[in-house]
Amino acid sequence: MSTQSQPAKQTQQLTPFASALAGALGACFSNAVVYPLDVAKTRIQVTSSAARGKRKDDLSMLSLLLEIFKQEGINGWYRGFAATMLNTFSMQYAYFFFYSFMRSSYIKRTTLKLPPGSKPPALSTAAELSLGAAAGALSQIFTIPVSVIATRQQVGRSARASSQSFRDEAPMDESLLAVAREIIREDGVTGLWLGIKPGMVLTVNPAITYGVYERLKSLMLLASSANGKLTPGTSFLLGAFSKTLATIVTYPYIMAKVRIQARSTDKDASESEGLPGGQIGNTKPKAKQAGAVSLLLRVLRKEGFVGWYQGMSAQIIKAVISQALLFVSKEQFEHWALALMVLFAKFTSRS
Repeated sequence: MSTQSQPAKQTQQLTPFASALAGALGACFSNAVVYPLDVAKTRIQVTSSAARGKRKDDLSMLSLLLEIFKQEGINGWYRGFAATMLNTFSMQYAYFFFYSFMRSSYIKRTTLKLPPGSKPPALSTAAELSLGAAAGALSQIFTIPVSVIATRQQVGRSARASSQSFRDEAPMDESLLAVAREIIREDGVTGLWLGIKPGMVLTVNPAITYGVYERLKSLMLLASSANGKLTPGTSFLLGAFSKTLATIVTYPYIMAKVRIQARSTDKDASESEGLPGGQIGNTKPKAKQAGAVSLLLRVLRKEGFVGWYQGMSAQIIKAVISQALLFVSKEQFEHWALALMVLFAKFTSRS
């Protein structure tokens, strides 16, 4: 389970902010290890049917990783790395901040209706999931600009190399700020929030993951003689299955969000590259970006139902491996987070 899937379960020795720090560091570590898979996954998702038809090989994760390495070197595997790590860390902390604020406010309101001295009631699963979805939606609003920049960087600028307008120009700056300026020139400030609507819909993903996991966990405990706990291996398998199921249910919107952020649908009709190059260096005015629903309808007409799930296997592979690493490293990062909080407390007490 991801750190967002079980926000209510915190380690007893850690303060809430230390738990958030541990989760953020663990998420950054797990995503960093599998980052080349993330780049390949993103490029598969934004590749149009026209581009796939011109490829001589299958658009698999392995073949794409090898192609990126041949064309761009090892740096191609880590396009947008800094932006993605910043997005991962900020997303974790923003989610926790809004979740803890709304949860404490909700508990205070329910406690006011009880007799004085009464203990606050435990939140129901529905309340926990609703608060989690609301926190996810708020965190999306504040962190999605970095996600848009990271997506553009991951897709890259390979198409620009074959464009006549860029052949004689020096290599352009692909830093986070440079890409942000180009997005603003292309789409205005609102371009930094491309994909916000499907992102809001995707807040149900951790809710589905959490609900399925808890249901399967209760069934497993009832069917076994365990003393209220599952083995680490069983917990991971249940978490992987729950995440896979949530990914299958929500994947069309995951794919739509990535395509909207990369603006790969702008050139579907005149695709000329084997791989999408993300022409983010082109500052000519573009047509209004299609919404998620119209995009999915266009994909359905051109590619059929299967088109909605292009790149899903890559998404699941990356998610499961990342989750395994997060599960293994979670306890160690909690120790490190606790040590950092202790050092910070000592430093502030001296000053």
